[in-house]
Amino acid sequence: MKQTFVFAFVLIFSLTAFAQEPEQWSRFRGPNGQGISSATGLPTQWSADENIAWKTPIPGEGWSSPAIWNDHIFLTTATDGGKECRVIAVDRKSGNILWNELVFTQKLSQRHDRNSRATPTPVTDGQKVYAVFPNGHFVALDFTGKVVWKNEELDFYSHHGFGSSPIIYGDLLITPVNPSSTVEPVRLGWQLAWDKSYLWALDKNTGKERWKGMRGSSRISHSTPVVINVDGKDQILSMAGDVLQGFDPANGNLIWTVRSPGEPAVPGPAVGDGMAFMCTSPGTPIVAVKTDGKGDVTETHVVWRREDRGVPMTGSFLYVKPCLYVPGDNNTFAALDPATGTPFWTRRFSGKMDSSPIYSDGMIYVTTDDGTTTVLKLNADPKQAAEVLAVNEIGESVQATLAVAGKQLFLRTNKALWCIGK
Repeated sequence: MKQTFVFAFVLIFSLTAFAQEPEQWSRFRGPNGQGISSATGLPTQWSADENIAWKTPIPGEGWSSPAIWNDHIFLTTATDGGKECRVIAVDRKSGNILWNELVFTQKLSQRHDRNSRATPTPVTDGQKVYAVFPNGHFVALDFTGKVVWKNEELDFYSHHGFGSSPIIYGDLLITPVNPSSTVEPVRLGWQLAWDKSYLWALDKNTGKERWKGMRGSSRISHSTPVVINVDGKDQILSMAGDVLQGFDPANGNLIWTVRSPGEPAVPGPAVGDGMAFMCTSPGTPIVAVKTDGKGDVTETHVVWRREDRGVPMTGSFLYVKPCLYVPGDNNTFAALDPATGTPFWTRRFSGKMDSSPIYSDGMIYVTTDDGTTTVLKLNADPKQAAEVLAVNEIGESVQATLAVAGKQLFLRTNKALWCIGK
């Protein structure tokens, strides 16, 4: 009887431990690309020397965010002045670098001063990690750092560099390809729309092309796609300069388009209640769009447009019902009514928010470029401003977005990867 009790206890403990395995933060802005975590008990207070489990220096430059699968954390970086493209794996428990693999050597080209030589966040499916670099070259590695395949078909150029992160859908690796012209007139694709942009799907097992989803007329963009479900069918929701579009993941066919002039589109769209929320650049309106259209639905499926100086340049929207949160490029953070676009409240920060906010357990984490993360506790009444729970400074520059695993936060700065929490 005693042995049976011990066995049952061990079994229950094992099942409980398995259920509490760290959640996967497998891509930019987490599993659904919306910056929302189901974790509870995340740290709310820290400093450069308080509540830090470990800090690991990361060589080179890069604003890719951490992608996490259990105890593996993946980052990209560019060393040797930006020429050497590297994928790095870090042990989540210790912070030790497991491997640092040189995968490409890239030629340096024009980029925006808020971009880097390694901005796209890698994505993982638990078996391999996939990365793309500014030259448009893709690589897949296994968890030991061995290169499985490379795709070097693209010779990519954009006036502002490359910022879109890849996503995985089934056995597809999907990335927007939004270039601009390398010859006169160089304004093509950048300041003037053209028809050279597309959504590109590679076979994640081989790196071979599966389909190209042509956009039509658009301009450069660095926005990362998300997957939505419309009437029981999945779509890939993707932005470029001037457009928000839905694509069929089976073949890349363009399903619908909403036009909203502006470039470059960097923030990722937020989704909820059958709508998508987007903007293309500061000086353009925030737009709410119904996602059940067919064809060009600009005149029929725009729910509202809001002209607002607090439009993000790079930070993505965050939708946590019943509010749409907007990290403005004018240092404001606003809560809007998603049904009308009417502001509930606005808070001003001391610095820009190039990273994107994340949400967990009734709190929003907002990180500014100076490395300060403000934790906002949401009010039960959405019209009442969120309470500032804590202001946490670490003294290093940040443009990457926080990642979550277990009860820890992971923040990539210009110098290091930080593990925040016990």
